[in-house]
Amino acid sequence: MQNKVTQLDYHEHNIYVGLDTHLRSWKVTIRVGQEYYKTFSQDPSPEILYKYLVRNFPNGTYFSAYEASFSGFTAHRELNKLGVKNIVVNPADIPTTDKERKQKDDARDSRKIAEQLAGSNLKGIYVPSVEIESDRALLRYRRTQVKEISRNKNRIKSFLYFHGITIPEQFAEKSYWSKRFTKWLLEVELPSKSMRTTLTEIVETVEFIRNSQYRLLRKIRLLSQSEKYKADTSFLISVPGVGLKTVMSFLTEIDDITRFNNLDQLCSFIGLVPTTNSSGEKESIGNITKRQNKVLRSTIIESSWIAIRNDPALMMAYQKLTKRMKPTKAIIRIAKKLINRMRYVLKNQTFYETAVVQ
Repeated sequence: MQNKVTQLDYHEHNIYVGLDTHLRSWKVTIRVGQEYYKTFSQDPSPEILYKYLVRNFPNGTYFSAYEASFSGFTAHRELNKLGVKNIVVNPADIPTTDKERKQKDDARDSRKIAEQLAGSNLKGIYVPSVEIESDRALLRYRRTQVKEISRNKNRIKSFLYFHGITIPEQFAEKSYWSKRFTKWLLEVELPSKSMRTTLTEIVETVEFIRNSQYRLLRKIRLLSQSEKYKADTSFLISVPGVGLKTVMSFLTEIDDITRFNNLDQLCSFIGLVPTTNSSGEKESIGNITKRQNKVLRSTIIESSWIAIRNDPALMMAYQKLTKRMKPTKAIIRIAKKLINRMRYVLKNQTFYETAVVQ
């Protein structure tokens, strides 16, 4: 009796893979079309996953998805390079039941991703190039340094207050830390040697981070004059209120302005749209959405406060808005106008004309 050997061939089948990625392992769920196949764990390696798919589902069309997380886009790029059509999804965009929220585990998460992927219910987020991602990291690290300096300055103030040391009046009301104030901190008389050591260490930490920040800022200036950014930088910096750090943060976070079809999409990405709740004939508009690009929203709002002092059109618009709403809400409207100007000069590759009301 002869054994009949059947050659596996999945060339007409879609294979869907849901990944729950972690540092030491991946939880993997596979579906063949709409049918569940299996869930298993493997080492965190795109190549291992690809070999498994080829071995068990030869000639299939492979799709995969995982949540945006600490692991970034490296796995995404490697999977696509191997021939697996991968997407990275925002965790908040994955349909989730109340039971799944309250009984969360890795296997359930990977099964959910695979199921939603097979049902065409997932939309991938924008994945920047490695170059843009690297430039973005440079700008984000500078922001981290700003926060670290602020934390250490607060530590110094808390330290002084706790030990009953009064800051001289000429320094107390100033937010800017001058060289004279730093000199005073290093020379002020303290009750013990340990207290002097502690205060000196914190002050020197601030100075170390500040010097590193200056070096980074020089790197950012050089980057802005590179071929990739030079033209766009010159257009954006012509907009009142928009400085170099805002320009480079905007360019590295947005990458390609044409991926947004209109201003509303861009504002939604940045996080300058309100929450809405519509039911029947009732529609309520709430506060600004929590969904945001943390870097851009805070940066644009800071720039908006500067812009109203430098752009007559924006100042006039702001004054009209504050007659019917709080200044903090009015500045959000101004921020949208500022984004509109930035979007316009980028799309049209032109310089901004002051006092144009749009």
